[in-house]
Amino acid sequence: MENQNAPITNTLSETGAPLPDSPMPTAPTQMAPIATPAAAAVSANEIRAGATAPVAALCSAIRAQVKKAVVGQDEVIGQFLIAVLVGGHVLLEGVPGVAKTLASKTLAASIGATFKRIQFTPDLMPSDVSGTSVFNMRTQEFSLQKGPIFTDLLLADEINRTPPKTQAALLEAMQERRVTIDGVSHELSSLFTVFATQNPLDYEGTYPLPEAQVDRFLLKILVDYPAPEAEIALLERIHRGFDAHELAESGIESVATPEMILAARAAVKKVNVSEGMVRYIYQIVARTRNLATLSLGASPRAGIALLESSKALAAMNGRDYIVPEDVKTVAPPVMRHRLMLRAESEMEGLRPDDIVKSVLGAVEVPR
Repeated sequence: MENQNAPITNTLSETGAPLPDSPMPTAPTQMAPIATPAAAAVSANEIRAGATAPVAALCSAIRAQVKKAVVGQDEVIGQFLIAVLVGGHVLLEGVPGVAKTLASKTLAASIGATFKRIQFTPDLMPSDVSGTSVFNMRTQEFSLQKGPIFTDLLLADEINRTPPKTQAALLEAMQERRVTIDGVSHELSSLFTVFATQNPLDYEGTYPLPEAQVDRFLLKILVDYPAPEAEIALLERIHRGFDAHELAESGIESVATPEMILAARAAVKKVNVSEGMVRYIYQIVARTRNLATLSLGASPRAGIALLESSKALAAMNGRDYIVPEDVKTVAPPVMRHRLMLRAESEMEGLRPDDIVKSVLGAVEVPR
């Protein structure tokens, strides 16, 4: 498993009890937001003012809640928060049992968002994702039977175990935040975000994701095993009776509202970016297009994702401007799924993260 790049700064101490990932039922499930919000660190009006300090306080409060359930995945939690602040989708790759599902579910609870999960299987149909029109014999009319895609946070579990036709059912929703059913367009939640998990492609029964769909994920996050000390602490706390199925009983509280998340996204857009930093981001992306090790470099969409993710990280750290370190930190999760290695490069053992590291080392850092 590949290691992620430099960790995102965490200003909070460890709180609460971590719990392990847990198996979920195969049918789509929904979790309502926690009923009574905890005292929020900031208000929507404070965030709406455009200052980044309230955004940083909000992210710290959310991080603290997620860490009550998830142990040893600080970098993953930080990158989840970047996706929330940008409003982008996340592709998660890792072996089963490393808290991918639990982290997504806990994040939804901590921001007061609705949550649904789809277990992708080889026989899953597009209508199982988006929904379908059902004829009502009593009224003699068709009515919409909404699919699990109508939610705030959608966990698409093991997305690469279903054929491309069903994978493509998410394309319009991910790009436009709407879905078309029987020729009629239906708007999705303004918070709609896909957290898709996939098994490594060398696992049996997996289908590669279409490049067009892969490029629509803001980040690809590699979820590794927790550090030995964190895993031991996890076992000890489970022994003391903590249950991942009961988030409310584990002390998970809603410290944000959808309105606050939307206000935070607006504040992130106001983070300043100098002309030198814009050119720096462009040069990183453009350099990948002329490398002999790659058959496909990063697209302009990758540059946009790199810019927006850097701004989100700056806001999380309380700054209203980005610095080169922001770009370097988010570059691996932003770019690793957008680079296609040549066959001979793969045979030599190169990984996309190796290419990103090489590019970052070759591009001059603005002063």
